[in-house]
Amino acid sequence: MNRRRFWFTRGMAVLMLGSIANIAVYAEEAKSRQANWDNLKGLATGDDIRLVLNDTKSYKAKFQSVSDETIAVRLVTGEQTFPRESVLRVSTKGKSHRGRNALIGLAVGAGAGVVVGVASPELGQGKCAQGSCINAEAPTLAGFVGAVVGTGLGAALPTGGWHDVYRAR
Repeated sequence: MNRRRFWFTRGMAVLMLGSIANIAVYAEEAKSRQANWDNLKGLATGDDIRLVLNDTKSYKAKFQSVSDETIAVRLVTGEQTFPRESVLRVSTKGKSHRGRNALIGLAVGAGAGVVVGVASPELGQGKCAQGSCINAEAPTLAGFVGAVVGTGLGAALPTGGWHDVYRAR
């Protein structure tokens, strides 16, 4: 029995170390992909971007164009060009999933409310009349309340966010 435990523990340790090494390699690859200035060529004119310069100044702007040496953006004050050497990071705004999250919250909240309404002895059980011992009003009300709460929570979840397209090494 101890021999089995020894080999199991050793196997798990090797598996964990292999996983950690794999994660480290993947993280390094992701950093090298972000450090590629050519990633900016995939942006479309008018895309919302956040530009951070080496002196830590940050700008929210609309992307205009990129060359091998500069990036052109439209700021509130007008169009401006920044040299590649001064750019620390360029990020794009991710797509918002607020509507999808609200629908998921609606479904989960309504389902949970109905389950709570049926399972709760105080809410779901009525007097047995005509062969039914379940009060339909309580689960319906609980489902409605759950749907409202779930929709609100789903819509309130933060989505989108900023994703780095370029990050200087």
